[in-house]
Amino acid sequence: MQARVYKSTGSWYQIKDELGNNYNARIKGILKIDEITSTNPVAVGDLVEIELESEDGQSAMITDVVERRNYINRQSPKTKHQHHIVAANLDQSVLIATLKEPRTSQGFIDRFLVASEAYHVPPVVLFNKSDLYKKKEMTVLEEWEEMYNQAGYKVLLCSVKEMKGLEELEQILKDKITLFSGHSGVGKSTLINYLFPDLKLRTKDVSEWSGKGLHTTTFAEMFDLPFGGSIIDTPGMREFGLVDITRQELSHYFPEMRNLLQDCQFNNCLHLEEPGCAIKKALAEGRMNVDRYISYCKILDSIEEKQY
Repeated sequence: MQARVYKSTGSWYQIKDELGNNYNARIKGILKIDEITSTNPVAVGDLVEIELESEDGQSAMITDVVERRNYINRQSPKTKHQHHIVAANLDQSVLIATLKEPRTSQGFIDRFLVASEAYHVPPVVLFNKSDLYKKKEMTVLEEWEEMYNQAGYKVLLCSVKEMKGLEELEQILKDKITLFSGHSGVGKSTLINYLFPDLKLRTKDVSEWSGKGLHTTTFAEMFDLPFGGSIIDTPGMREFGLVDITRQELSHYFPEMRNLLQDCQFNNCLHLEEPGCAIKKALAEGRMNVDRYISYCKILDSIEEKQY
């Protein structure tokens, strides 16, 4: 019998079968899955094989995990060298960002996009709380929207307060499994409460002193949308640690660079100082966005530190 994992609280999992029955489940012994050294062998979104355990049919044993279509992982919060699988079997990911209270950095967005590319999960960037944006923020928004559109990404502007962009968001989410992600304080819970009026997730004000936002979610959890599809809510993340991506591969995860790579003189070109670099040529000719290139260089630097 197969079921989908909706929530994990450490050793117990909340799962739902094809008929919509819910069970509490735990893992039978040690599951060896692929060659992934992750801190969590079973993740939200996983399809699992189960055996019912109790007479009342409320609890089950997970005996196997069906091969994943894809997954997103990040560095385990506890140990730098292990991964934590955030979610599995995704159709898309929505990164919720804000340009005010708190402001999401371009670096954070670009790291998320790189991870989504690397794990083959199509991303959407959603700028939330647009009711707070003044002229300064709207100028940044226009620049970033153009920059991400050029790279092939969909950008959405939303405000629950002004009921703005919400219909378009519902269209994007309908009948898909979507990862919802973003810093604490970007209004993720408010958006989820709008999509699921019965849920009443806790929302917290952005902590004034740090402007970083407080954690209100601690475990990833999946919710079925009333109009079809599901979202997976993830704990607010301060840092999206990129795992398993080498310096050599990084440019492959910038779509606007990927299309030019075959024109570089050297096939191991890192697009820094090498002669005959197609990326540097595109930059000089204004065919590549400078801010995205700077972002690439910063991420490249951060990979170097981990590997040498």
